[in-house]
Amino acid sequence: MLVSITPASAHPSFRLRGKLRVPGDKSISHRALILGMLAKGQTRITGLLESEDVLHTLAAMRALGAIIERGEETYSWTVTGIGNGPAKTPGAPLDFGNSGTGARLCMGLVAGLGVSASFIGDQSLSGRPMNRVLKPLQALGVSVDSQDGCLPVTIHGGGPVPARKTQTNIASAQIKSALLLAALRSDGITEVIEPALSRDHSERMLRAFGAEVKSESLPDGRHRVRLSGPANLTGTPVAVPGDPSSAAFPIAAALCIPDSDITLEGVLMNPTRTGFIKVAQAMGGQIDILNKRASGGEDIADLRVRGSRLHGTTTSADIVPSMVDEFPALAVLAAFAEGTTKMQGLGELRVKESDRIARSEDMLRGMGVSVQSGEDWMCVEGTGAVWGETGQAAPVPVRTDGDHRIAMAALVLGLAAFRRIEVSEPESIATSYPAFFEDMRSLGARFQIQKEGAPC
Repeated sequence: MLVSITPASAHPSFRLRGKLRVPGDKSISHRALILGMLAKGQTRITGLLESEDVLHTLAAMRALGAIIERGEETYSWTVTGIGNGPAKTPGAPLDFGNSGTGARLCMGLVAGLGVSASFIGDQSLSGRPMNRVLKPLQALGVSVDSQDGCLPVTIHGGGPVPARKTQTNIASAQIKSALLLAALRSDGITEVIEPALSRDHSERMLRAFGAEVKSESLPDGRHRVRLSGPANLTGTPVAVPGDPSSAAFPIAAALCIPDSDITLEGVLMNPTRTGFIKVAQAMGGQIDILNKRASGGEDIADLRVRGSRLHGTTTSADIVPSMVDEFPALAVLAAFAEGTTKMQGLGELRVKESDRIARSEDMLRGMGVSVQSGEDWMCVEGTGAVWGETGQAAPVPVRTDGDHRIAMAALVLGLAAFRRIEVSEPESIATSYPAFFEDMRSLGARFQIQKEGAPC
């Protein structure tokens, strides 16, 4: 686990080689804990991502009444759920740290359980919008107090949430999942219609736990999910596959560093999560999808990634839901590609852990890359290599605003460029990828961390 090691710098590295397994998928880890808490009996989770975000959700599930114990095997946990029984009223606010996913999903969960609970987070999370979840819940009669749609938030317990039809304005797995969780104890059919299919981990996992959930694409391109309630969930084993959002960073590094050849094992290949891989392949990236298989209702595979000559591309808003967290990594690919890469429909990136459009733009511009942006787009002019300013020996500082994905993107950029990059607050990486430095070093990456001294 990474703890207070500010700052860290990346040094130009020469060919990455080897195999690794990226950490468990964050989205699935959150949901496994939540559904395990709701289920009757025990849920054994293997491969759980033990990051700060997920551990905040784990603590919240304990506060609501689940018994959660660490198993003997690494990354294994057992959750004994409350079944159809009453949830506990938390004795203190539920602290979600920097986790927007955990906070928003659990707002729906708490609303459906009928208990009262307050939600808090760190400074970053406290400035991020919660109304996208709170307003649909309020439309269902849930009583909510908030700070102008931000944390702290209090959900006031009441009667059952009615089963109704809700149409969302954006394709968001967090909104959809919060509404489904709120309706699990409701009588009747709950229907959620979104403008396009977002991540469907909740629907898949709910089916695995015994809920009746139907999903379908509508003729006009929208997507509909129907949940029959009340749902009686039964504990089930969950094997968490590797997180494709975390995999994006070693993938980007290997593609951009010549003569690299790495294999990432057991990566989630759910079609709602593979946008980055598809775009990287379209840019000329050599990514071979090997040993395809299924586990727990999800598709997984091994990925062989080799150093590649990349070319620019254009991405549309349609692909954003399937790679919303990977655009900082795509910005790195764009810098090393030949030609123009234009990314569109990125408005959601403005309200992530940081303004990811602004931070990506500053990161690239600091290394001499030509980049422009607008409210919901970014355009990068790549030249096939990133040199940084000539005649400058000091590392280029990159502002991260405590955003784990900006920190990883900047460090990957520094590995493949001809000038060092230094990031502030690298400890934020533990939010999603606690073993990032260890894993990347095992492939041949060179980092210097202040407390460690020489680069290695």
